[in-house]
Formats: sequence, C-alpha cells, structure tokens
Amino acid sequence: MRDDGSSVLDRFRQGDVDAFETLFRTHQRSVFGWVLRIVRDAGAAEDVTVEAFWRMHRAHARFDPARGFEPWARRVATHAALDWLRRRKPESSVPSEMWESVPAPGATDAAVTAEIRQKTAAAFGRLPAKLRIAAVLAVVEGRAHKEVADALGITVAAVKLRVFRALWLLRKDLQEQGITP
Repeated sequence: MRDDGSSVLDRFRQGDVDAFETLFRTHQRSVFGWVLRIVRDAGAAEDVTVEAFWRMHRAHARFDPARGFEPWARRVATHAALDWLRRRKPESSVPSEMWESVPAPGATDAAVTAEIRQKTAAAFGRLPAKLRIAAVLAVVEGRAHKEVADALGITVAAVKLRVFRALWLLRKDLQEQGITP
C-alpha cells in the first residue's frame, strides 16, 4: 500500500490531475475540518478549502513526496485561512458561538454570561490574524504547539510567543471593557 501512496504523491508532484483528484478526495474532509477550526464559519471554510486545494494544485512542483501530503496540505490550508482572516473585518471573523462551551467564571446571570462571551468574541476578533490563528489552534482547539508550528511554518517557540502575546492582548482588551479575566 505504501508503494501506491508514494506513487500517487510522485504522480501529483509531476502534475498528474488524476493523482490530484485522488488526494483531494482522500484529504478534503480533514483539510476542511482544519480550516473550520481556524475560520470558525462553515461557509467560509468551504471557500477556503477550495482555495487551499487550488493553491496545492498550482504548487504541485514544490511538493516533496518524502515529507507526506497531510502536513503540507495543512500548511497550505493554514496560509489560505490566514489570508481569509486578514481580509475579514476584525469583529466579524470570530462568531460568539465559539465561546458557547467556555464557562464564564463568576457569572450566574445568563445575560451577564452572554455579554461576557460576546465581548470576549469581539476582543478575540480584534487580535491580529497571526496571533488569532495561533491562539485558536493552541488554546481554543487544544492542538499541540508542534502541530500548530508545522501548520504555520514557524518554530514551537514562535507559536508559544504568539499565544502568549494573544492572551496578553485579550486580557488587556477585556480589562478596558470592564471585564476582569
């Protein structure tokens, strides 16, 4: 089976459309799931996934079959999602539904809880895209720093720094809104 897999990867690298279609069918769902974690919007995730596969198709000659398709696909998809985040209005890119499962400490009133979630989502949406994507993957999604680093094409230390900076900015933003995190 490994020979068949590496054969498809080699054929993809050479520009074979059938090999690309095979890889698309095999990895479309996982790439969509990855993108959805980043952009937090199913419709946008569909568009970004298509864009990511289009980029993969155009970059087939730069693909290294020895390194595997999945990590490369995640990296391309991450950059497509990052571009999408940069084009969005800050507050519109992080829906408040993202925070539904996160409890609001100390808030017993549903209206207060909803307000805190809304303000948190808005503050999160105001983060620079590079910080936001690292924080979404590492903190909200609980992905390993190594996995995030591979997807972003940066070091683990850089991921940790971006997450730290994102959390610091979130705390500052929330404090300015009268919320003590």
